[in-house]
Amino acid sequence: MADLSVSVVSAAREVWSGEARQLVARTTEGEIGILPGHEPLLGVLAAGEVRVTLADGSVVTANAEDGFLSVANDIVTVVARNAELAEA
Repeated sequence: MADLSVSVVSAAREVWSGEARQLVARTTEGEIGILPGHEPLLGVLAAGEVRVTLADGSVVTANAEDGFLSVANDIVTVVARNAELAEA
């Protein structure tokens, strides 16, 4: 299975980036899951968790507030007004 190239950024800095198997985020329309091969998408991000599942099955979680989510050609960009990695 191909991987996603994911970047989670806030207005101030990059919070996390890397290769992932899946991303789940909350949008204003509800929760959305992104897998490799997903159709191009631009969504409005709502406050909540962004969960990134890595190839080894581990999960990176970031808390994000407002922004947008962009998907194109297996590249996922999450841009939030505020974002930080959740405590492990």
